[in-house]
Amino acid sequence: MKRIVFAASLAVLAAVSAIAAASAGAGARGDQLVGAGSSFVSPLMSLWQKDYPSKTGVNIVYSPSGSGAGIAAISGRTVDFGASDAPLTPDQFAGCKGCFQIPWALGAIALMVHVKTNAHAPLKISGPVLAQIYMGGIKTWDAPAIKALNPGITLPSEAIVPVYRSDGSGSSYAFTDYLSEISAVWKSKIGFSTQPAFPTGVGAKGSSGVAGLVSKTEGAIGYADIAFALANHIPTMAVKNAAGKFITPGIVSIKAASAAFPKVPASNEMHIVNPPKSARAAYPICTYTYVIVPQVTAKAALLKKFIFYALTLGQKFGIPLRYVPTPKVVLVSSEKTLAKIHS
Repeated sequence: MKRIVFAASLAVLAAVSAIAAASAGAGARGDQLVGAGSSFVSPLMSLWQKDYPSKTGVNIVYSPSGSGAGIAAISGRTVDFGASDAPLTPDQFAGCKGCFQIPWALGAIALMVHVKTNAHAPLKISGPVLAQIYMGGIKTWDAPAIKALNPGITLPSEAIVPVYRSDGSGSSYAFTDYLSEISAVWKSKIGFSTQPAFPTGVGAKGSSGVAGLVSKTEGAIGYADIAFALANHIPTMAVKNAAGKFITPGIVSIKAASAAFPKVPASNEMHIVNPPKSARAAYPICTYTYVIVPQVTAKAALLKKFIFYALTLGQKFGIPLRYVPTPKVVLVSSEKTLAKIHS
């Protein structure tokens, strides 16, 4: 492992030198890369968009249109890269005609709430109770199942308004992947996908739409990347993990979740929801987000430099937004895949 880390460090240094050397020429040509997809990664992407051109002269244009739209866009080659929090299905791989998926950021799905209580700490919730809320079985905040998880807290007799993504979304994929792991009823009736058929609630487009609707709706609960909860100052819930601990999303708890899944398959598809009991500090609804790129593209050189920047130097921008730097084992796999892209 030491040799791998040393080799990766040398590669970082080489990439930095290459980026610096390319800077003047790229700026003169007005090069740019166009991407679309995941709104989960868009807060981090916006920081990359500000920093990367100053280092290379290459502009990054990105539309946070949702993971489903991003997969469609790169499959149709209307963008240079797509982004998705949901790994590609076999059919999507076929439709993308020679694409790779590369994990390039790691974060968590936060449960945002708009409910008045006397609590000074985050409200607590478990996976089975959460599944019941989104199936319509638990309808008010003072329901016995919620009160049992929050002893001593005064909860209002107020209707719960579940908010979900109306568009094809990797956040919905990760959220329902977790619910399918934690609830056999959810798995059999609804399952997990980028656009599940939620039986109750109100839909909103994009993570920003979900955050906005939760922030202005009394009694609402919704899910989005933790960065959107932070940006909109929306309280988040503590979720019961497999070890029985109630955990909020943060750098330590996301790291603990990723550490519980140290193996990377050849496809780079990672599922890290509901970590085992041994991961006592893990937040249970974490996810990687992927950049999706063609194996053969005229912009191979530009794409490889930008993605390598995102995987290495760009990771530091995510920490204040609760994106965790990509673990070394995942970074090594991502770099190996990145090396296969060519013109």
